[in-house]
Amino acid sequence: MFNESKKDSGDTWIEKSWIALWVDRDKKLINPVVVSPTIAAVGLSFYSYGFPLVGNCLEIGAVQILLVVLFSLVPLGLAITWAAAFLLTEAGAYSYKGCDINVPASNIVSEHCRKHVSRMKHCRVDTSHALKSSPWFRFPYPLQWGTPVFTWKMAFVMCVVSIIASVDSVGSYHASSLLVASRPPPPGVVSRGIGLEGISSVLAGLWGTGTGSTTLTENVHTIAVTKMGSRRAVELGACVLIVLSLVGKVGGFVASIPEVMVAALLCFMWAMLAALGLSNLRYSEAGSSRNIIIVGLSLFFSLSIPAYFQQYGISPSSNLSVPSYFQPYIVASHGPFRSKYGGVNYVLNTLLSLHMVIAFLVAVILDNTVPGSRQERGVYVWSESDIARREPAVAKDYELPFRIGRLFRWVKWVGL
Repeated sequence: MFNESKKDSGDTWIEKSWIALWVDRDKKLINPVVVSPTIAAVGLSFYSYGFPLVGNCLEIGAVQILLVVLFSLVPLGLAITWAAAFLLTEAGAYSYKGCDINVPASNIVSEHCRKHVSRMKHCRVDTSHALKSSPWFRFPYPLQWGTPVFTWKMAFVMCVVSIIASVDSVGSYHASSLLVASRPPPPGVVSRGIGLEGISSVLAGLWGTGTGSTTLTENVHTIAVTKMGSRRAVELGACVLIVLSLVGKVGGFVASIPEVMVAALLCFMWAMLAALGLSNLRYSEAGSSRNIIIVGLSLFFSLSIPAYFQQYGISPSSNLSVPSYFQPYIVASHGPFRSKYGGVNYVLNTLLSLHMVIAFLVAVILDNTVPGSRQERGVYVWSESDIARREPAVAKDYELPFRIGRLFRWVKWVGL
């Protein structure tokens, strides 16, 4: 798993460097009917990971879900549940006589301990020992995990996934502009945003996070709930996160959160992601039979086709069971595509086992081939760049800070 993360880190630097140009040219292909199932498929794709893991410790996981739903505040619900789990752990509720959580399950002989090993593993807050062993201060630096590994197969997969992730970004940019009562961004600003996501992916690869960067749809919901769309708030939050990254105990605390609590929290987050994805249909004629059929087929095939590919997710020579979110990597090596070209097999088996890829392909093909009016499709309307420059209010919303934009006016995708 660590090697795969290194490969992802090495490939993120090329993910979105040319995608900004693609978006600027082909935004007409991306409409709410395409954005909606693509985002929703991301949330629905983790259904097999959520509650099955919560069920390993219901008194912690179920309470976590209930508190998040009641308060609608993730940090508060997480803090209360973690405190309860900490008190139960310290009180010995998950300690069993003669059983040691540090002993691998395969080496446990006692039937009594085998019976309770799952509860000890998933309910206790001290199984990782990360909080105690982590230093107080730690300075992260580029290439700290070694030189990233580059392979053209993974690079191609990451480029395709980045394009599809950019669909989420396009929908989020448009929705955010409406929530803050501003005009839709000009095409150049949309491309600029995706280009900056690419720069963030470059930094993520250098620091070895193993993942790229993209727009988080839940933040659109955050703007709607808090009624705050200030960029200063985002900048302040980014500064706070940078400072916290230097405190090792913060990372240790996050690592000490029981996996069952993480799964419970993500049950809420993924459900919100699916709902927010479908909410993009309000920008089109949601009651249109055309749109209903397209979205329905996209969501169904986004679950059904990857399920077919993921049934190859266990190596024939191994009885090892892997989590559903790792299955695309397993499928890549021995999926149903088995031509004499190993690289082609890798790319096809990986892409077609990803839910969001299937949702996007089905939606974009059907939405651009099945007849429908612009109003029915909800075609996004973007501001003209020349008009945006002449209107101070629009220019103020979308111009780069500190007059940086003046240095890059010769670059089309910078926008204003």
